[in-house]
Amino acid sequence: MIPKAVLPNFQDFLLSQKLAPEKNVPYLANWVSKFLAFNNRKGQADIGQTVAEFMNFLEAKEDIEDWQIRQAGEAVSLYLNHFKGSEELKTLSGKERPAGRLSDSRKLLAEMKKLIRLKHFAYNTELAYLDWAERFFAYMREITKGDPDADLTPEAVQNFLSHLAITKRVASSTQNQALCALLFLFRDVLGQELGDISGMVWAKRGKKLPVVLWVEEVKALFQHLSGTARLIAQLLYGSGLRIMELARLRVLDIDFEGNLILVRTGKGDKDRSTILSEAVKEPLRLHIEKVKALHDKDLSAGHGAVYLPTALERKYSRAAKEWKWQYVFPSANLSVDPRSGKVRRHHVSNKGIQVAIGKAVKKAGIVKHATVHTLRHSFATHLLMKGVNIREIQELLGHKSIETTMIYTHVLRDMSNAPQSPLDALYDKGA
Repeated sequence: MIPKAVLPNFQDFLLSQKLAPEKNVPYLANWVSKFLAFNNRKGQADIGQTVAEFMNFLEAKEDIEDWQIRQAGEAVSLYLNHFKGSEELKTLSGKERPAGRLSDSRKLLAEMKKLIRLKHFAYNTELAYLDWAERFFAYMREITKGDPDADLTPEAVQNFLSHLAITKRVASSTQNQALCALLFLFRDVLGQELGDISGMVWAKRGKKLPVVLWVEEVKALFQHLSGTARLIAQLLYGSGLRIMELARLRVLDIDFEGNLILVRTGKGDKDRSTILSEAVKEPLRLHIEKVKALHDKDLSAGHGAVYLPTALERKYSRAAKEWKWQYVFPSANLSVDPRSGKVRRHHVSNKGIQVAIGKAVKKAGIVKHATVHTLRHSFATHLLMKGVNIREIQELLGHKSIETTMIYTHVLRDMSNAPQSPLDALYDKGA
C-alpha cells in the first residue's frame, strides 16, 4: 500500500500519468517534500537557483549515493515541470482546445503516413514515426481510461516522453526518436507547435567508447565468413560503410578505375566517396557479374525494375530497369514494394547481414560485443593507427562534426598508448 501522507496529490498524479513505477512513487514524493522544505528555508524567488543549490546540497552529503541524487533530480523535475504545470492549466479559463482528440487517432495516423510519403522520408523512418504515434495514443488511452474526448496536448507529450525515460528506462537515442516522431505529428499533422518541452526528464546517456577489433580479430572474423557475406564484411571494414549505405549501393556507385565507392544520400542526406580496397576488387567484379545475370533473368520474366527516388523516377521513366541503377547486393527474392505495390527486387536486408556477421563473431571466438557497426569503428581506428589525418577520416566516414570522429582518438589511446601500470613498473625494478 502506497502511503499518502507525503504530497498525496503529487503521488496520485504520478500514478495516473504512468510517470514512475508504483514502488518508486513514495520515494519521489519524499524527495520533493525535502526540496520544498529546503526552498522554504532559503526563501528564494528564483526556483532555478533553489534547484541547483538543493542538488549541490545533496551531492555534498556523504551518506547519499549517486542513484539517490539522480532520483531526487527526477522527482523535482516531475514536480515542477509536470505536476505544477498540470495544476496551473486546470485554473486557466477560455483555453483553446487542441487541434486533435484521442478519438481522431486512426484518422491522424492515416494523415501522418500520407504526409511522410509526400516528404519522401525513408520507409524505415515512416515505420518508426507511425509506431511512436501509436505508442503515444496507447499511452493516452491508458491514462485517460479510454476517454475518446481526451485532448492531444503538448503537456501529454511531455508526460509521455518523461514516462519513457523514467518508467521504461529507454536509451536517450530512443527518446529522441520518439520526440522527433511526435514533433512531426503535432507540427505537420495537427498544425500545432509543441512549445517548450525542456522540462521533461531526459534519458541519460553516459559517454561510451565504440567497440573496436584488433587487426588479427578482423582476420579471424573473415575466416569464418564465405561468399557474399564475406564480401559484405570486407566492404564494411575496408570502406567504413554504414550497413544501410552498403545495402543501398547501386552498380554505378562502384568506381573500379578510381578505387572509389560513391555513397549517395548517406546519413544527413549527404553524398560522399570512400575507399574501394584493391583486395576486394576482383571478388566484387565476379559478384557483380552474377548480379547482372540475375537482372537479365528478371527482365526476361517481365520484372527487373528497381526502386528509385520519386524525382529521379519521374525524370527518367525507364531508368528503373537500367543495369547501372540495380543494387549491388540485391535480395534473393522478388517482393511487393509496400508503398507502390509493384513487384521488385529489393536490396539485401539488414537483418541477414547482422545474423551472418553475428554467427562469424561467435565462431571466431571474439568475446567483445562486436556487431556490423564494429567493422566501421575498426576501419576508422586502424586508419588512425596508420597515421591518416583525422580530417580525412572524417570525410571518409561522412561525419558532420570533427567531434564525432575524435572519439576514435580516445580508442586509439586506450589501444596503443596506455601508460604502464605501476605494478609493472614495480616488478621492472626487481622488487
